[in-house]
Amino acid sequence: MPIIASELPFEPDSSKSVNNFITNVNKDRSITFRLFAPTAKSVTVITGATPESLVANKMTKDSSGTWSWTSNVMAPNLYEYYFNIDGFRSIDTGSRFQKPQRQVNTSLILVPGSLLDDNAVAHGDLKAITYHSKALKSERKIYVWTPPEDTNITKKLPVLYFYHGFGDTGLSAIEQGRIPQIMDNLLAEGKIKPMIIVIPDTETDTPEAIPENFPPKDRRKEFFPLNAKLANDELITDIIPMMSQRYNVRDDANGRAIAGLSQGGYQALYSGINNLDLFAWVATFSGVSTATVPNKGVQTKLDTPNDINNRLRNFTVTVGSSDSITGEDVSLLKSELQTKGIHFDYIEYPGLGHEMDVWRPSYIEFVQKIFNE
Repeated sequence: MPIIASELPFEPDSSKSVNNFITNVNKDRSITFRLFAPTAKSVTVITGATPESLVANKMTKDSSGTWSWTSNVMAPNLYEYYFNIDGFRSIDTGSRFQKPQRQVNTSLILVPGSLLDDNAVAHGDLKAITYHSKALKSERKIYVWTPPEDTNITKKLPVLYFYHGFGDTGLSAIEQGRIPQIMDNLLAEGKIKPMIIVIPDTETDTPEAIPENFPPKDRRKEFFPLNAKLANDELITDIIPMMSQRYNVRDDANGRAIAGLSQGGYQALYSGINNLDLFAWVATFSGVSTATVPNKGVQTKLDTPNDINNRLRNFTVTVGSSDSITGEDVSLLKSELQTKGIHFDYIEYPGLGHEMDVWRPSYIEFVQKIFNE
């Protein structure tokens, strides 16, 4: 016998347009957040991206059972938010724009008017490639952005390998980081060189390195070092050779860059400094550093500053001034680099924490520096 649900949720009034019940950006660039939840007793919309910036905004319910709250006029940007429904954290079920996470609990909304927009310019191609990783003995996926077909390219292209942060997925760099839009718009403005962007999954998900199996307090001691070695093995054994086979790319260090944010910043530091023969451009954005997750290989290289200075064309370190998650990591890394006389560019974003408002500008600045030969 079929099992019949004893209680089904309410549906909005079908005689009204759906826009009456869902979140929208208004003409003046304010945002009206809406949630259809007629039986809820209390609903707030939580805005902000860091523990320090989160704000609970009380919503009011109308006669249709729809809760709403309207923000002030917002600057062009991609914003994070979620709902607190009687104590339960929920994404916005009326929106298809969710933050790409391993456990999805946050929604996104775009206020137009910046480099993050899909503008009327030539667009590059974004491809998802599934492959078998010899290093990890599993099926894996990367995302590859290539310049527009009508771009006048006669030489082999340089490649930037970009790693996302902890708890996210490869799609985070695409859908929240807005890498395709940023690259399209910067290339159209003539601010960057044609290049290929490769976005691997920072998490290797091997049986011994599944992040959800580690308590948060043990991540830096146990998970990060193990996962970083495995991800580096995958990069060297699988990803870089695959790019050489499938695309017309450069095979010299000056033609390769590596960058990442947060946990991905550690991966960029680990793989970039351990493989100076492969990468001449390295960037860590609010990255976990070897100050809290030591690595003998990186430390050995940092102890030979002249070699790093001679090999790296650019070494970039960025952080938000109020970053409570990796701020100490970056501060200690900065001090070590200064003490050892290692050349690096340092950018601190005032008043910001561990968030995309640091990482997207960091990415925009970095891609304008690299491959300018």
